[in-house]
Amino acid sequence: MASPEPTPNDKREIFGWAMYDWANSAFSTTVGTVFLGPYLASLATEAARPYADGLARLAGIPIAPDSFLPYCVSISVGMQVLFLPILGAIADYSHLRKRMMQFFATFGALAATLLFFVQGDLWWLGGLLFILANLSFGAAAVFYNAYLPDIASEDQRDSVSAYGWAMGYLGGGALLLFNLIFYQFRETLGVPTGLAVRINLASAGLWWMGFSFFTWARLRSRRARRALPAGENYLSIGFKQLRHTIGELKHFPETLKYLLAYFLYNDGIQTVIAVAATFAAAPLARGGLEIETGMLTIVILLIQFVAFFGALFWGKLAGWIGAKQAILVSLVIWSGVVIYAYVGLRPETRVTEFFILSGFIALVLGGSQAISRSLFAQMVPQGKEAEFYSFYEISERGTSWIGPFLFGLMNQVFGNLRPAILSLIFFFIMGLILLPFVNVKKGIDDVKQYERQTA
Repeated sequence: MASPEPTPNDKREIFGWAMYDWANSAFSTTVGTVFLGPYLASLATEAARPYADGLARLAGIPIAPDSFLPYCVSISVGMQVLFLPILGAIADYSHLRKRMMQFFATFGALAATLLFFVQGDLWWLGGLLFILANLSFGAAAVFYNAYLPDIASEDQRDSVSAYGWAMGYLGGGALLLFNLIFYQFRETLGVPTGLAVRINLASAGLWWMGFSFFTWARLRSRRARRALPAGENYLSIGFKQLRHTIGELKHFPETLKYLLAYFLYNDGIQTVIAVAATFAAAPLARGGLEIETGMLTIVILLIQFVAFFGALFWGKLAGWIGAKQAILVSLVIWSGVVIYAYVGLRPETRVTEFFILSGFIALVLGGSQAISRSLFAQMVPQGKEAEFYSFYEISERGTSWIGPFLFGLMNQVFGNLRPAILSLIFFFIMGLILLPFVNVKKGIDDVKQYERQTA
């Protein structure tokens, strides 16, 4: 059995922790960002051909093909809103954080692997499997993020968090490189395009599952498993634990203000990630860029490797100017990105401009998220990490719901993706308005005072 009190800043354990980001980022890049959105949109477009309005039908409900995946993202996060807080409470009470992380990571990887079977009239199955995989992705990430305060001391959390994100972009980029080579040579290999896409989708699940074993081997459990009181089960205890935590949130006003700001600005970040491929691949007539899948994959691949260095740089920037200020700088850049996506990106120069715009996205992508995670870790009380990170994860990578829903709705109302892209600036502006009101020092002091009172 692992020691109940392993020491922080252990390089071997930190590497194992970061390898989970390497493992699960394949799902974000290959599935969520590049291949699934355009693939499902093409299948839904075929399913919509019998209808004069150009909308596919799912249980009689009309759905714009380009809006199908954003709607699925919204549904998966709606489910996370219900499930993740109670899962976090169970993990904190039972001390089964690592085991629960293993279960959801395995289930999510399996759902992603089963995307191989999505074709033809089974376009709806792709949405269902994505919802299950994305729900599991978020659940496992709750417990993964909750380890950060345990494995890194307070002065090391910005750099360790940035290291984890950097490893994620490197791992996601490595698989995407293999997938790009395979996709580009599919005709030479005699592989139909649809089959090549399905193989790439399944490879993300296998990558996620396989590299997770590095994490299971090196990440150590904290505290011995807690026995259940007589007449209780983990579900009932979880609800009681969650009610107790909600009742104590009044002790952490700065943490709550930060969560609100984060929920809004990260919703914008996650929506950009989720819809970028759909926007880039959609026809010019629908406001898209009509970029071929192979070229789009190259762009996304470059983003992954540039984001690796961007995440490390933002970790250093946080050390120079402070974590909150570093996040504010990133939000200014994000605002510029969505404005330019609306007014710029002319048809004749769209590929070159998309490359340049992607460079700015890569610069802030990992950095803004890495520093947000480590800043939050400073304002979380010990013993309630998973519960607090369950609220955090509701708006984490690929799990936002308001943004994708707004994007899908605006596209369906206007019949054009450009107004849908512009609508996302709301989230970054709200972050720029609310984040300056968060007093980080007071938030840290509130946590320390609470821990002294409850010791």
